[in-house]
Amino acid sequence: MRSLFNTLLSYFLTPGGLFLMGAMDASVVFFLPLGIDFVLIILTARKPELFWLYPLLATAGSVIGAGVTFWIGRKVGEHGLTRLVKASTLKRVERRVSHSGAISVAALGVIPPPFPFTAFVLTSGAVRLNPWTFLSTLAGVRLFRFMVEAALAARYGRGLLAFMQSTTFTAIVIGLAALAIIGTIVSAVAVVRSVKREKRAARAAAA
Repeated sequence: MRSLFNTLLSYFLTPGGLFLMGAMDASVVFFLPLGIDFVLIILTARKPELFWLYPLLATAGSVIGAGVTFWIGRKVGEHGLTRLVKASTLKRVERRVSHSGAISVAALGVIPPPFPFTAFVLTSGAVRLNPWTFLSTLAGVRLFRFMVEAALAARYGRGLLAFMQSTTFTAIVIGLAALAIIGTIVSAVAVVRSVKREKRAARAAAA
């Protein structure tokens, strides 16, 4: 169990892994509950002198991932969102986005999961909010969120590192990893089915 735990963490507990985690966390396909926050905190606890660097990497990855998701939202349009977002969630998100500007919606990026931020990014792209305003605001609020987490991890890192040696911590990591795998598979299947339906509809229209 301990070796499995170490293997799961080793893939992302590097500066490059943190950047990649940020991009994946804001994507349509990957489901990573608290993944980016988790990696950021552990890295900072291990090297508190680099507490300023890790938030920058996490923010850069997050903005790039959100930019791709925003672009996908623009491509599929409002009608196509029904194939990527649950109907109940979509109605709630569309109401919020339609009554808020790009700055207000992007500012919601400061809220960690289970807030459905990916749905907000997709919808923002579909309704054609200003991408530069949206992404610049998102960068600011994400950097603030990650800086706060890094500062706390740098301050209380020793206690966290001690907790990481416990069985409880290992169980939490495995549980989050299992959720991430299941959620990612479900999201990937939904995207693949959406693409296939889109192709069939295009062929039928051409015929």
